[in-house]
Amino acid sequence: MLERFRAFWTKLLSPIAKLFIRLGITADAVTLVGTLGVCTGALVFFPQGKLLAGVLFITAFVFSDLIDGHMSRLTGKTNRFGAFLDSTLDRIGDGAIFGGLALYFAGPGDSRLYLWLALICLVMGSVTSYARAKAEGMGYHAKVGIAERSDRLVSILVMTGLGAIFDLPILMEITLWALAIASTVTVLQRVWTVRQQAYAEAAQQG
Repeated sequence: MLERFRAFWTKLLSPIAKLFIRLGITADAVTLVGTLGVCTGALVFFPQGKLLAGVLFITAFVFSDLIDGHMSRLTGKTNRFGAFLDSTLDRIGDGAIFGGLALYFAGPGDSRLYLWLALICLVMGSVTSYARAKAEGMGYHAKVGIAERSDRLVSILVMTGLGAIFDLPILMEITLWALAIASTVTVLQRVWTVRQQAYAEAAQQG
């Protein structure tokens, strides 16, 4: 998350990472606690209509995604399991955020349309990540598209928070429309990119 500002935030959070290391806390533990925090904020506060509280709570744990990786690099204990765990739990956190918004629209938000949009964002966001992972597992590249994970999550959290502060729910609603469209386009872009590579490979073999 926060890819565009990773260097800045990593430097800022470095003292916290070093403190955790001195306390004997592992990077995997930080990853797990961060995901639990994100899920709690999304699935406890959002369904109750406490959008700003949910965003603030989630944001406090979002930075674990930077801290755990930095801890691994500082200790030299990077391993493939840590990367696998981080990626897997990211999917759970993403799903919790949009799932929590769906529950909000099913309850106090009272909008079937935006409930469906939140679910579309949830599903297509997951497929976006899966398509890239599957492509790379097959030896292709698929890091293309207009809606990277960090873009999706930062935009929905910022717009949901601002909408709650200024009582402008339209900010979150417009963002859901944009993300639903962008995520769908990104999936299509990745499918097309892999298709081109696969057909080019088949032509060379033929």
